[in-house]
Amino acid sequence: MKTIEKRSENQHYSAVDLGSLNDLADYSLVHPKTKKLVEGKVFLKDATNATGTQISFNSLPPQTEQPYFHIHYKNEETYIILRGSGFFQVDDNCLEIKEGSVIRVAPPGKRGIRNSSDETMVYIVIQSKANSLEEHTTEDGERIPVEPKWR
Repeated sequence: MKTIEKRSENQHYSAVDLGSLNDLADYSLVHPKTKKLVEGKVFLKDATNATGTQISFNSLPPQTEQPYFHIHYKNEETYIILRGSGFFQVDDNCLEIKEGSVIRVAPPGKRGIRNSSDETMVYIVIQSKANSLEEHTTEDGERIPVEPKWR
C-alpha cells in the first residue's frame, strides 16, 4: 500500500506528493462506513491539514463502475475527469464524460460514475460544505510584493 509523501509544511501551508497519477491504483483505504477495502483512492484532507475541503484522487479500472450511488447531507462535490471516459449519473440524468469534464453535484443528488473506456479513469473529487463560499477569487485576496525565490 502506497502512502502520501509529506514534503514540507509550516503554519501557512502543507505540501504533499502523491507520485505519478499512473500509480493511483497503489493507494488503498478501508472505507469508514462500509469497512471494505477501496483501491485506487486517496484522501488529502488529513495529509494537507485542510480545514475547508476534502479532496480525493481516484482511479477506476477500465470497463468498471463505482459499486454504489451515494448522496451527502451537507457537502457538495465537484468531479474533475483527468483521464478516461464514460458516464456520470445524477438522479435520472446520465451524462457522457471525458477528460476535461467537470460536474458539480448538490448534496441530495444521487450520484454514480462508470468508466466505459479501455484505460484507467483518473478523476479528482473536491468536497466542501454547500453554500459556504462567501467570497471567491479576486474578491478574497490582495496583491502583495514578494521577491520570488525561483529567480
